[in-house]
Amino acid sequence: MKKISTLDDLKSAGDKGMKSLFPRGVKIVVGMATSGIASGADKVYEALQSAIKKRKLPFTLTKTGSMGMDFIEPLVEVIEKDKPRVAYGKMTADKVPQLIGQIVKGAIDKIKPIYRVDEEDIIAKREKKHYLTGIVPEYLQDIPTMYEVPFYKKQVKIATRNCGIIDPESIEEYIARGGYLSLHKALTAMSAEGIIEDVIKSGLRGRGGGGFPTGTKWQSCRRAHGDIKYVICNGDEGDPGAYMDRSVMEGDPHSVIEGMIIGAYAVGAQEGYIYVRNEYPLAVANLTKAIADARSSCLLGKNILGTSFNFDIKISKGAGAFVCGESTALMASLEGKAGEPRAKYIHTVEHGLWDRPTNLNNVETWANVPVIISRGGKWFSEIGVPHSTGTKVFSLVGKINNIGLVEVPMGIPLKDIVYDIGGGIPGGKKFKAVQTGGPSGGCIPATMMNLSVDFDALWEAGSMMGSGGMIVMDEKTCMVDLARYFIEFLVSESCGKCTPCREGVRRMNDILHDICAGKGKVGDVEMLEAMAIGIKDGSLCALGGSAPNPVLSTIKYFRAEYDAHIKQKRCPAAVCRALIKYEISAKKCTGCTVCAKKCPSACISGVKKKAHKIDQTKCIKCGICMESCKFNAITVK
Repeated sequence: MKKISTLDDLKSAGDKGMKSLFPRGVKIVVGMATSGIASGADKVYEALQSAIKKRKLPFTLTKTGSMGMDFIEPLVEVIEKDKPRVAYGKMTADKVPQLIGQIVKGAIDKIKPIYRVDEEDIIAKREKKHYLTGIVPEYLQDIPTMYEVPFYKKQVKIATRNCGIIDPESIEEYIARGGYLSLHKALTAMSAEGIIEDVIKSGLRGRGGGGFPTGTKWQSCRRAHGDIKYVICNGDEGDPGAYMDRSVMEGDPHSVIEGMIIGAYAVGAQEGYIYVRNEYPLAVANLTKAIADARSSCLLGKNILGTSFNFDIKISKGAGAFVCGESTALMASLEGKAGEPRAKYIHTVEHGLWDRPTNLNNVETWANVPVIISRGGKWFSEIGVPHSTGTKVFSLVGKINNIGLVEVPMGIPLKDIVYDIGGGIPGGKKFKAVQTGGPSGGCIPATMMNLSVDFDALWEAGSMMGSGGMIVMDEKTCMVDLARYFIEFLVSESCGKCTPCREGVRRMNDILHDICAGKGKVGDVEMLEAMAIGIKDGSLCALGGSAPNPVLSTIKYFRAEYDAHIKQKRCPAAVCRALIKYEISAKKCTGCTVCAKKCPSACISGVKKKAHKIDQTKCIKCGICMESCKFNAITVK
């Protein structure tokens, strides 16, 4: 890599990246984040590679990170000079020849694009210059633009600004999008105090779950006594259903690195660590490549950008312990110790890694920093709502049509995410609740659909922002069973250091299991509420302190379901096996015998062309009979 020491060097690298982003001929981009690969994007990429080579076409084929629309992966984008960028969804290897044929002919044939992008602006100092313009061909004019598509219409991309656009392995493409210009500005035109002041002015709060003001944390770390200081990126994303940080690390690793370098300069650190889950191999690979490229370009290491500032980054892989997402447990793990938290009165900005001042932020927080330095804290503060400024990235999963990665302004109503962006609930079912904040969060009911999605509003509702997992539930979700699931997860992830968490959460789990098994007793709910207070007050870290949230929020908003389980021995959602039974309607059953043939416990009897019956003493309540019945003759009660 060519060394970058001056602004001219950055511009030169950016020009090279611009030629890569928008080459003269045809460029085909495949979304190759983990979500894309899981949907078969690697096979699509191989098929495109083979087709281009076979036909000897002068096409450029490259990879990118998550484009967000996971529900129609694999995604492929086609870029041609002086034409809009167009995206194709649900691409498969066998459709590749048709796609190549369309590109060669310059017209839509059988595969219709899902959206087009008429122009692309560059965040940072180049933001006013448009690089992709031109007349929209007639055959593309009925294709909606990107921000006409409901999924993108209400999104604002800051932390994910480059995901799905650049090749994450290309430092030049990152620079072409304004990358490292903020670092140059910070090192050559700003003081450390000025940087911190800008971050404070932005109102940026930690996106890892705690929501602590980022600038205040940086200021405390800078003022802490000690010649050696550290900065850490927390990439240990352990919430079920959450993959926001993974997507940023996979799709735009340099944004995290640049943010960390700026933060290190501001607090006075010369060494940094990125702590990543071992289950994120692609994120580790892309970060490793990005760090190596930044180092060989003199953007990491000694005399960064020709200044006297020295800073380097190392990657540390975690072993998959959920508790290591907690700052002090993470630092203990980095030191080679068991991942156990410390008492909260010991502040990590003063006594952190190896007992030295340490500033820790999560992936999304670091990714926001370069844009704040580029555009100013005031600009960022005007997005969102007071005390919750900027945007938030969510992984929208569960019973939702448009599963994917979304970035929205803080304060957006919950219903806008679920219905406008998420496309509502599959199968015409009713929306019941959404779980935010993962196992440490709570459930927001359908009656609160107008709730502002910000730190304070979620907290007041009995949930929390968390790292950004958002799990949507429909009418067929049992809220008692959901609470049991999250508590069971936390039991297995508790480090066991403190008694309230180790024993209290385990006892809550026992009670919830009993309720779901039809063994619940009057008074169990009150016992859960009483235990929650003790666990919250006595636990060492946030895992224990927030563990009761799923239970308390489901009791608060869905108490009737707990009462039905305990007093009526009935599961209203027909989920808990011990409290349900499958029945065959004599009027609807045609006697086709399909259910009897597929039943693993041989509990269905009857003769052909006559109604069948289920022996309830043998039924294991697996639901295979209902799934296999084409006549809707089997119901669950």
